Amino acid sequence: LLGVNGAGKTTLSSILASISPLTAGSISMNGVSIYEDIATYRRMVGFCPQKINMDNDLSIEQNLLYAGKYMGINDTIAQAKTQEFMGIYGLTKYRNQRPDVLSGGYARRLLIARALMHEPKLVILDEPAVGLDPHVRHQLWEMIRNLKNHGVSVVLTTHYIDEAEFLSDRIVVLDKGKVRLIDTPQGLKTVYDKSRLEDVFIQLVQEDAQVAS
Repeated sequence: LLGVNGAGKTTLSSILASISPLTAGSISMNGVSIYEDIATYRRMVGFCPQKINMDNDLSIEQNLLYAGKYMGINDTIAQAKTQEFMGIYGLTKYRNQRPDVLSGGYARRLLIARALMHEPKLVILDEPAVGLDPHVRHQLWEMIRNLKNHGVSVVLTTHYIDEAEFLSDRIVVLDKGKVRLIDTPQGLKTVYDKSRLEDVFIQLVQEDAQVAS
């Protein structure tokens, strides 16, 4: 999901995660409204918010265990998943510490691990690279590519054009809460005769400014 600040990216992410209620329209999965069985839908979705919102009264290990149990997985699986993700995301050495000791990059890793505890089919990442150093951003990109390689669908909200170009199969451009267009990165570059996705996005913003004036 691409768009300027205020385009509706975070709002849409929250709606898709069933955190924010709809004011109009509907959300369907496989042709059926998610609200017909919202509990089942939520078990299929992992949500990584833009804001770091871990429970600082719990250790990092306890945060992951709690997330798994909250989503209905049993103790044995929750324990196994917690150890697995702490290993994958380099969090094992922090296991008994509180989340507020983590750097921005490691806090993002913890958010992603929490979102994956119940093995969701869809993961929604709302600007996960905000405020991260470039090398940490690239580590995060590899984590997202790994999710894709394991068959997980990822909705990524970002304002980093290079991130979208590197990771995305399809781009959705939002403008004032409306879908402006949907296409592959290469398709957008072909249509707008640009070599970089960033140049396409700049042109779209300039067109919007001209219409507004």
